[in-house]
Amino acid sequence: MTRRRLATSLPPALLLLLTACGGSGAGSAGDPDAGGFSAAADTDTCVQDARAVASTPTGYPADFPFPSGTVVFHVEDRGQDGVIATGVTATPFDDVLHAMNAAANAGYKVTSGETEEDDAEANWTGHGYVGRWAIKKSATCPGETVIQLLSKRG
Repeated sequence: MTRRRLATSLPPALLLLLTACGGSGAGSAGDPDAGGFSAAADTDTCVQDARAVASTPTGYPADFPFPSGTVVFHVEDRGQDGVIATGVTATPFDDVLHAMNAAANAGYKVTSGETEEDDAEANWTGHGYVGRWAIKKSATCPGETVIQLLSKRG
């Protein structure tokens, strides 16, 4: 089953995991996953090489509105900590950022976040989930954007 959307929900402590850009929005609760969310990001897989996952586990909001053309190629079920999904799209970073923030139109409201030149992240809630998303310009695929979504039933 091809997923064009990535969604992730986290309890407040897990929402702090997305500090890949090293920004100040992470809080002081520490990283209970020892870098788990940001460390799980594969920024080297290009759209042409990405193979969509066949299925997703419970705890993954399959209707999260990802930018068109997003290929979810890795999903990791971390049990109580939630589900981390990673995808890539040929959509440019600024357009992906706009689309992720516009997810509020589909009922996924951003509650906090930060944006830097090459990456952005935000906590979100909606449809019975809580989570965090992160986007980052691809390390090896010009013009492509990596999306990570951490989700958990809220």
